[in-house]
Amino acid sequence: MSLLTKLKDAQKESMKAKDKVRLGAIRMVLAEIKQREIDNKTTLDDAGITSVLVKLVKQRRDSYTQYKDAGRDDLAEIEANEIEALEAFLPQPLTEEEVIALIDAAIAESGAAGMQDMGKVMGLIKAKAEGKADLGKVSGLIKQRLSA
Repeated sequence: MSLLTKLKDAQKESMKAKDKVRLGAIRMVLAEIKQREIDNKTTLDDAGITSVLVKLVKQRRDSYTQYKDAGRDDLAEIEANEIEALEAFLPQPLTEEEVIALIDAAIAESGAAGMQDMGKVMGLIKAKAEGKADLGKVSGLIKQRLSA
């Protein structure tokens, strides 16, 4: 079952359950997917849909942080609920051990010797870890490995 089908089924379930927060989050994802498909004149596969989900979750996290800092707990709670609804469609996140193993394999595969090869390593990892790991944290771990 494709990710798009899962999203559409979840949309129907949310409508029936009258879960407005989850329904709104799913509609937002479907609208963003449709917009990307129109902009690129292609249909998105599961990897493309995952990248849309990752982008939207990141936006929600930023909004959540800003609302918390501004003392708007009511809006922060809505963002937290949307994050939870969207994360249900993302693949299972990698553990730190799995990320480190992935980094070590990418360093060995690319033959990286120092910081100048970080782009090669990130390129290899990005394809494998997109949506499964925070690439900012992965980047920090790569820097530690390459500078050691």
